[in-house]
Amino acid sequence: MSDMKLPEGDRVYAIGDVHGRLDLLDPLLARVADDIAAHPDDRAELIFLGDLIDRGPDSKGVIDRLASAKLPAPATFLMGNHEEMLLSFVERPHEAAQWAVNGGEATLASYGIAPDELPRHPEAARDRLLHLMPAAHLAFFESLQLSAARGGYFFCHAGVRPGVPLDRQDRFDLLWIREAFLNDPGDFGKVVVHGHTPVRQVENLANRIGVDTGAFIWGRLSAVALSGNDRKIIDVAL
Repeated sequence: MSDMKLPEGDRVYAIGDVHGRLDLLDPLLARVADDIAAHPDDRAELIFLGDLIDRGPDSKGVIDRLASAKLPAPATFLMGNHEEMLLSFVERPHEAAQWAVNGGEATLASYGIAPDELPRHPEAARDRLLHLMPAAHLAFFESLQLSAARGGYFFCHAGVRPGVPLDRQDRFDLLWIREAFLNDPGDFGKVVVHGHTPVRQVENLANRIGVDTGAFIWGRLSAVALSGNDRKIIDVAL
């Protein structure tokens, strides 16, 4: 297994799938802020693992919060498959059926658009979304990264394709992969920190860390704080 150690003095907080749960995000960020304050000499960074939107009741509020830059530390935001579906809807509204059945209607509702507009009138729903969504929100979605690497850790939304170098991973796998990645006990080159697949508790394994604890299913939002070789779970539940 490759060296997992982060550079001395670096602290990275990887935050799992929020899915429109501002009511969980705010208290989790407060707990992260407390942990940062307890280590004042460290350089802290937040990495959001994607799927900030859909399913939950307040996707707009989540993006308002994150795009405001009023966070306890500098942040990197990764794209999830749900953000990809939103951007695909903006470009190709008639192909929106997948987004509609995967929580997209909840996101439209948070921007003031009746949920039934999406399947019945996709182009009109897209036009209303672009009218009602702040320009800063669309710019935020368009700026999302596919992955990030820090020391011995690799951060992405869904996971990686085993046997493929981390710098050659396919976009689809980074956003959508499940079984081929989750069932592989091997060394991926770095420890992969990911969301996408909901689990009851953070999966803290030798080769990967799964941080999606089902905010929209079970009401739990989690983060993992990484420092040196240490891993600390921070979570909130409602």
